[in-house]
Amino acid sequence: MMELRYILNSGKNSKFAYYLRGYSSLLVPSFVWRAQLKSLLTQITQREDKAYIRKRIDYYCRLDTPCALPETYPTIGEQRIPRKQKVYYFDSREITRYFAPSLRWALLPGDITYVPAVPSIVKSRPLTEDVRNSTLLKMDKVRHFIFVDDPLRWEDKKPMAIFRGKAAGKQSRLDFMRMYFGSKVCDCGDVSRPGTVPQEWQTEKKTIREHLEYRYIMALEGNDVASNLKWVMSSNSIAVMPKPSCETWFMEGTLIPGYHYIEIKSDFSDLEEKLAYYNTHPEEAKQIIAHAHEFTDQFRNSARERLIALGTMDKYLRNVNS
Repeated sequence: MMELRYILNSGKNSKFAYYLRGYSSLLVPSFVWRAQLKSLLTQITQREDKAYIRKRIDYYCRLDTPCALPETYPTIGEQRIPRKQKVYYFDSREITRYFAPSLRWALLPGDITYVPAVPSIVKSRPLTEDVRNSTLLKMDKVRHFIFVDDPLRWEDKKPMAIFRGKAAGKQSRLDFMRMYFGSKVCDCGDVSRPGTVPQEWQTEKKTIREHLEYRYIMALEGNDVASNLKWVMSSNSIAVMPKPSCETWFMEGTLIPGYHYIEIKSDFSDLEEKLAYYNTHPEEAKQIIAHAHEFTDQFRNSARERLIALGTMDKYLRNVNS
């Protein structure tokens, strides 16, 4: 009963609706999408925010010299629905359907925390100096891209942090749970499968709305980025986390500590100190929330997001099919 209540009220995107849209899109002939590409790319050059769009395209795709993929790599037209990780098929096809099916590309589905040997389309990449072979596309968005309208004011929330997540197999989260489970500064709970973490850590899941009762929400990386970061930063709570090590379409690498989120040490030792500071400096806390909202707002313009994705894919395909 509890699991059903959570599913119905979690606040997350509906996977049923997502897959319904994805499979329905397959009914539209490919030439309908391809006929729109030239016009859509032209729109980029005619918009008032064209400099902003170009900046984001160049951020996602760092390729600066042609690098043709070997003929062993598949073409866009050869893409088929896989048995697993279908979200990467539907999310990438939402963009690739506009391009010629004969163009070669490399898609790496999943949580990618390394730079591939050949230029590839990825959901995530490490925050390292040279990521030219990692071109970001907005993928697994049904799970990662959630924004909220928070009815609660920061000052009316519980003056502590909350963490709900799966720690099993994730060393950093395990360390955090060992340090703060049962503490007065963070309501900690683990939602991993029974038997994978200490039994006393395990608890029921909380909905997004239940998370929003707290002033601070832990955004701890798992396999790559913290999947809750987008909705946390769109709320009136504050994301608390160590410096990110990976990034996605959300451009986590551009976030500024103390401006967009509260940064804590990688060993979590200063969490209590940081929360105490912002609880006694509410105006600074509210400034972080305002800056976080400004950051997340740039991803809410769906028409512009499509143009940026098309421009990113166009830049990538031109370089790898030279």
